[in-house]
Amino acid sequence: MDKYFRRLVDWVEVWTVLLLVLMVLLVSLGVFYRYVLNASLSWYDEFASFLLVWLTFYGAIVACYRRRHIGFEIVVDRLMPNTRRIVELIAESCVLGFQAVLLYHGWLLMQRMGDETTVSLVWVRMRWIYSVLPITGGMMLVISLMRFVRIATGNEKEKEGGAAWSGSSSQ
Repeated sequence: MDKYFRRLVDWVEVWTVLLLVLMVLLVSLGVFYRYVLNASLSWYDEFASFLLVWLTFYGAIVACYRRRHIGFEIVVDRLMPNTRRIVELIAESCVLGFQAVLLYHGWLLMQRMGDETTVSLVWVRMRWIYSVLPITGGMMLVISLMRFVRIATGNEKEKEGGAAWSGSSSQ
């Protein structure tokens, strides 16, 4: 299952890159219209904001899968193995709780506000915009459940891709 899920996350990463490219093109088009043609597109700012939100949430799936979110590795790595495992289980339980809330309340928001339309693009339903919440919440919930099981069974491996960037250019 992990092999197929990794492929799915790779497709989510491609989707995220496409969202980024689309957002850059859209903002560039808006700037071109405003400063070169001296005309303004009424819809580009709102649409670019939605793309940024989608980019953030779908990018969070990739970061979650690759364990690239902010953490306290310096502290946790110094703990004894049994203590580290307990701390990681508690932390993953908190993450699971948040993702369950994101999935559930994202679904509720999508259902309750879904028939509304955006301000500048009346044909765009808010259901499409809000769909990012339950989709990403559900995917990250599955990622965390898989990680929780690996931690509980002692099969958790190191972060994918080695050590994260330290923030310093001098090594």
